[in-house]
Amino acid sequence: MTANYDTPDGSAGDEDADFERPASPRGSFNTIQPEPKKSWPYSTRMTLSFALTAVMTAAILVIVLASVWESQFIAYTRRNMQGLAQSTANAISEAYESEGGWTTDVIANASAASAASSDVGVQVIDSDGNILYDDTWSSTSRMNETATSTDSETTAKTTSLAPTSSESIVTADVVDGKGNVVGIVRLWAFGSDALLTKSDAAFRANSYGAIAGAAAIAVILACVIGYFVSRSLTKPILRITSTASQLRNGDLTARSGVRGTDEIGQLGETFDDMATSLEKDIKLEHRLTSDVAHELRTPLMAMQATVEAMQDGVLPADDEHFETVASEVRRLSRLVDAMLRLSRLENSTKEMKTERTDMVYLVKSLVSSQHQLFHERGLHLRFVDETPHGECNADVDPDMIREAIVNLMSNAMRYTNEDGWVKVSVGSDRSDVIVSVQDTGIGIAKEDIPQTFSRFWRSDVSRERVSGGLGVGLSITKEIVDRHNGTISVKSELGRGTTFTLRIPQNRGRHGIVYSLQEK
Repeated sequence: MTANYDTPDGSAGDEDADFERPASPRGSFNTIQPEPKKSWPYSTRMTLSFALTAVMTAAILVIVLASVWESQFIAYTRRNMQGLAQSTANAISEAYESEGGWTTDVIANASAASAASSDVGVQVIDSDGNILYDDTWSSTSRMNETATSTDSETTAKTTSLAPTSSESIVTADVVDGKGNVVGIVRLWAFGSDALLTKSDAAFRANSYGAIAGAAAIAVILACVIGYFVSRSLTKPILRITSTASQLRNGDLTARSGVRGTDEIGQLGETFDDMATSLEKDIKLEHRLTSDVAHELRTPLMAMQATVEAMQDGVLPADDEHFETVASEVRRLSRLVDAMLRLSRLENSTKEMKTERTDMVYLVKSLVSSQHQLFHERGLHLRFVDETPHGECNADVDPDMIREAIVNLMSNAMRYTNEDGWVKVSVGSDRSDVIVSVQDTGIGIAKEDIPQTFSRFWRSDVSRERVSGGLGVGLSITKEIVDRHNGTISVKSELGRGTTFTLRIPQNRGRHGIVYSLQEK
C-alpha cells in the first residue's frame, strides 16, 4: 500500500516520488555534552610545552657546542701541545749547539719535557731517522741507551708505541747554529688521538656535564614557570566556563567577575555584559509573555462571557451585545498591531526612510490635525515654535517621528482632566532638534518614572481610569527615538502634569543610542 499526498502543484503523488525530489538543505542541532571526553588539561599541556621548549633549547645549545666549541677546544689544546714541542726543541737545539752533537745531556732535555706532564709522550729523532729518545721504551732500555752522534756503540732499543697519525702528534725541528735541521721532537698525549691530556679531557667532560645540569635546571624551571603561567591563564577561563555552566543551568545572576586590560580581561567583561543582556532579554521575554497573557485575557474573558450569556439566553443576541464583542475584538486587534510594530522596531526589521525634514512644519501640522480632537475632549492644545529662525531641519523618518509625537500627544490627552492644557513645542540647540509635549494632567509618581517606557506599564492612577490605553505607546516612542540615535526624557509630578522631551540629532549618526530618564 502506498501513501498518497498532495504535491505542490495540487496533483496527487505517492511516497515513491520522494526519490525524484531534489535534496533539500540539511540542518542539525546538538546539545553540549554533559560529560565531555577527558583530555589533558590546558595547564598540563602548557607546562609540557614550556618543558619541551627548554629541552629543545638545551639540545640546540649542545649541538652548537659540539660543532663549534669542540673544534675550537681541540685547536686550543693542539696549540698548547705545539708550543710545548717547540720549547722542547729549542732547549735541545741550544744543548746540541753547546755540546756539538747528540749526547746524553742533550737528550736529557727531552726527558725534562716528559717530566712536565705524565700525560705527554716525547720522542726525539735525529736527521737520519734514528730514534734517540722515546717515552714508550721501557725504563731498562732507557738506562742502556748510549747512542750518540759521536760514537758507534750499539744500544738495544724496543719498538716505539708512538702514534703514527699526523692528527695525533705534533712536531718541532731541532736545528744547529747554522740553521740546519739535525733532529725532530715529536709530542703526543697518552690515551688520546686528539692531543688531549687527562686534565683537558676532564675539563671537556665537566663542561658537558655542566651543560647537561644547566639544561636539567632549565627544564625544571620551565615546568614550574609553565605551571604557574598556565594557572594564571586558566583560572579566569575556568571562572568564565563555570559562569557559563551556571547560566546554562538557569542561574541568570551568575557573573565571572573577570576584569582586566588584556585579552582575557576583555573576554571576561564582554562575557559578563553578554550575561547581563541575556538576563535582561530572558526576563523581558518572561515579562512580555505574562503581560501579553494578561492584556489578552481581559478582552477575551469579556467576549467569552458575553457570547456564553447570549448562548444561554441570559442576554439577548442584539446589536448592543454584538457591538460589545466587536469593540473587544477591535481592542485585541489594536493590541496585536501595536505589539507587532514594537517588535519590528526592536528587531530593526522595519526599514527607515530617512529624509531631510523641516521639524517645525511637521510638528505644527500634527498639532493642527489633532486640534479638533482635543477640543472635543474639552482640552486646550497649543503649539509653540522655539527655534531661532522658525525652521529646523533634521535627517529623520517623518512617518516614525509623527507616530512618536502622536503617541505622546495621545498620552497627554488621555491623562489630562477636562479644561486642561497640552503644549507641544519645537526648539533646537547646536546639534539636536528638541520636541516637548507638556500637559497639566494627573502626573506620574516619582518611583514610577523609571518604568514609564516599559511594555504594558500604566501607573496605578491611570489604571483606575476608564480611558487607560494599551500601555505600549511609550515603548514604541522610545524605540523610534532610539532608531534615530536620539534620547527621550520625562519629568513629572503628581497632580501637576508631565513633560516628555525628545532630542533628535539634526545629522543622523552623530550620536550613539542613549536613553535617559530625568527626575524633577
